Amino acid sequence: MSRIGRMPVAIPAGVEISIADGNLVTVKGPKGTLTQQLESTMTIKQEGAELHVSRPNDEKANRALHGLTRALLHNMIVGVTQGYQKELDINGVGYRAAKEGNKLVLTIGYSHPVEVPDTEDVKTEVPNPNHIVVSGCDKQKVGQFAAELREKRPPEPYKDKGIKYTDEVIRRKVGKTGAKK
Repeated sequence: MSRIGRMPVAIPAGVEISIADGNLVTVKGPKGTLTQQLESTMTIKQEGAELHVSRPNDEKANRALHGLTRALLHNMIVGVTQGYQKELDINGVGYRAAKEGNKLVLTIGYSHPVEVPDTEDVKTEVPNPNHIVVSGCDKQKVGQFAAELREKRPPEPYKDKGIKYTDEVIRRKVGKTGAKK
């Protein structure tokens, strides 16, 4: 039995869950609404303030989907109650970020500023010019948006310039040494 899959998912107060045919799950909470089509072979039951996921048999594919389905349900519930956020740091001389309306404007060493608009699901904040906070209720979309921001100027290992996650550790490399005579 899957260790993750057999754990019940607690439903906090203020969260409504509806399970339609074919495991179309809709979760409504204070931060928003998430809808996701989960694997139809899994059985999702709501018992009081808990959700239970069970699998039809012990085939390898069903064992893998068991824990995945439970984790996706848990992530949806956490997303509509607490939300998710990723933090990025900008390093480099003259590199900075600014917020203009619903656009994030990045000055990251190109001949032009890079503008990235916020989406409906994902919002950005700039508490200081070298720090960006990406937040939203969908874990996958927040992570994807943060990865796309990081991709605009990935951190480089020689001078430590670029956009990196706050908790990311970049292994520094030594530059060229002088010519041997």
